[in-house]
Amino acid sequence: MVSSTSRLRRPGSWFAWLDQPGDQLGFYVRALLWTPRALRRYLKEVQRLLGEVAFGSGALAVIGGTVGVMFAMTLFTGVVVGLQGYAALNQIGTSAFTGFVSAYFNTREIAPLVAGLALSATVGAGFTAQLGAMRINEEVDALEGMGIPSLPYLVTTRIIAGTVAIIPLYGIGLLSSYLASRQVTIWVNGQSAGTYDHYFNVFLAPADVVLSFLKVLIFSVMVILAHCYYGYRASGGPAGVGIAVGRAVRTAIVLISITDFFLSLAIWGATTTVKVAG
Repeated sequence: MVSSTSRLRRPGSWFAWLDQPGDQLGFYVRALLWTPRALRRYLKEVQRLLGEVAFGSGALAVIGGTVGVMFAMTLFTGVVVGLQGYAALNQIGTSAFTGFVSAYFNTREIAPLVAGLALSATVGAGFTAQLGAMRINEEVDALEGMGIPSLPYLVTTRIIAGTVAIIPLYGIGLLSSYLASRQVTIWVNGQSAGTYDHYFNVFLAPADVVLSFLKVLIFSVMVILAHCYYGYRASGGPAGVGIAVGRAVRTAIVLISITDFFLSLAIWGATTTVKVAG
């Protein structure tokens, strides 16, 4: 027989699935609101994390850290853009517009997405593992016991460092994608450098470059927030840290994809900075 108390509590269980997203959203808001205090009190920690974000530590530092990973990923995606763009346009006799493909797709979509994924795979995963290890070793509780608020010291400082570091990192990645598309079009497909450069310069809008950097900044904040959340909330020993890293990476990839869709729709959905004719 079901008691009256059980019948009263049952409707609330319908919304139990909102507990974890609500906790995650509250964590994000609190971490962002701590930004002014973190800049005032923990500037040295931010500076230390800047070097870690850019050049990595341990095995990641051997391959050049995040700089090396982002350069390599954008370089090879730029090669693919150049090869496939030329092949597709050549079928309709417009291969001269390969420079347009690079200026348009690398800037607006491909380079920002690759940069966000590279940040998640390197810096984000590292942050999750660090905070998860600190949580299961009770180092986070020790900070709170010493009167140091753990959220701004451990999370907000990482958000600031990642946001600042991603600007030059993405600049390197975007340039490498441009260079790769250009060189593969000239060296492999035999297009003249003058033709490629002409259409590339005609269709590369400065506003698109600025908006591309804005997209990556938003991606970086979301990626670091997601990774820090799962590391900060990790439990269950070393195995729990591994589970947290996996969940953080999956969440970051989904957030990047959804956010990219809505940002592209909001920025370029109704207007365009590129006009092929008219």
